Amino acid sequence: MESAVDWLRTSTPGLLVLCGLAIAVLLAAIIRFKLEPFVALLLTGLALALAAGLPVSTIVGTALKSGDSLLETGFGGILGHIAVIIGLGTVLGAILERSGGADVLTERLLNLFGPKGAPVAMGLVGLIFGIPVFFDIGIFVLAPLIYVAAQRGGRSLVLYALPMVAGLSMTHAFLPPHPGPVSLGGLLGVSLGWLILMGLVCGLPGFVVAGIVWGSFIGKRIQVEVPAEFLVRPEPAALADGSGAPAESVATLEKSPPSASLIGLIIAIPLVLILGATFGSQLLDKSSRLLQVLTFLGTPAVALLIAVLVAFYVLGLRRGSTVQELSTITAESLRPVGMLLLVIGAGAFFGKVISATGVGNALAHTMSEAGLPVIVLAYLISCGLRIAQGSATVAIVTTGGIVAPLLPGHDYSQLALALIAMAIAAGSIILSHVNDGGFWMISKFFNLTVKQTLQTWSVLETILSVVSFAVAAVLFAILT
Repeated sequence: MESAVDWLRTSTPGLLVLCGLAIAVLLAAIIRFKLEPFVALLLTGLALALAAGLPVSTIVGTALKSGDSLLETGFGGILGHIAVIIGLGTVLGAILERSGGADVLTERLLNLFGPKGAPVAMGLVGLIFGIPVFFDIGIFVLAPLIYVAAQRGGRSLVLYALPMVAGLSMTHAFLPPHPGPVSLGGLLGVSLGWLILMGLVCGLPGFVVAGIVWGSFIGKRIQVEVPAEFLVRPEPAALADGSGAPAESVATLEKSPPSASLIGLIIAIPLVLILGATFGSQLLDKSSRLLQVLTFLGTPAVALLIAVLVAFYVLGLRRGSTVQELSTITAESLRPVGMLLLVIGAGAFFGKVISATGVGNALAHTMSEAGLPVIVLAYLISCGLRIAQGSATVAIVTTGGIVAPLLPGHDYSQLALALIAMAIAAGSIILSHVNDGGFWMISKFFNLTVKQTLQTWSVLETILSVVSFAVAAVLFAILT
């Protein structure tokens, strides 16, 4: 018995078996027993740490000091990096949505592209509005606009819905300030500027193939009508918080419509500032005062704070809203963020435990013998986790924790790390099916049967995943 325990804790095959069992237990807890992912990740991480023979003081610290423990550094390390960014990104998205910005942007693009180009226009709406808005909120806000566009065009609802959800899915998986990419920045040590650049480079081809090409192909073959009751627009905020409150009780800024150019400018502010800092670090002297200014303004938290303040003023105060109304919207938007942050923190702790067991070195050895490049391994692990348990965020954070120990010592550049992050992000969205909440959301909001959702949305997600990974893998092979 003792020799078997030693084998599990010290040998390469034993460590791989131990961590494989831990991941299997995690998936069973989430899938079979429906345990909340935050609790499942925390319990499994603690159990793995004890089974691997890690000292209790290393796992949880002592009664007098716990700051250096795996539990606190696992949670604190990642949350210190992402909490402010996710919070500010959520607030920015809420202000843009409540001001009527989505409606204005959609109308402008529909007028620009005309009836035949309406599916492309809806894809661009999802792509642009998906940058500051979480996937589910984007569905709540934009679905009524899809209904109107499909009703006007007299064609299948699928033809208009798939490009839009492809845009939302791409931005959610590949671009900050969404939780997955931001988490990968902290876990893999890659700047958000590089993540934005590579997210666009890898994600946009996937969006075009999955959303526009596949969406147009399948949208002409699966006819779905817009039910009459769908044309009555639901209140997004009431749907989002599940309160069922009447429309009058939900804070809104829709007093007069903002211009589409103004909405686009506000969305562009944080992206431009972050990219300015990234390019400045490559092109300017390190002692340059301009670089210091760009670095400060391009720090993601500062860039998003500036965008939020601009949105507060131009979409709120300047149009007659009060500070109290803006505070109410801010509070409402932040309610769902708490559990999201806990899941990310628990996932980072689980990854930290896996790293502490030494399985990273074991995986590196196994990978080198198998001849698998790290970017392929990252993608396959992320795919497996996504298909098994359904959550893209859990797949990203867990895979990031597993892959991170493989990276030191290889002298990977920021570009290479960003491409590995894109591979993980791509794997996290593959084959959405019945264990994914997004699957049922798409089915409900777009009047699809389970079979139709599998034929449309599940295939779309798989195409988006495979194409985006292919771009990342080719770039990794050529440029690193």
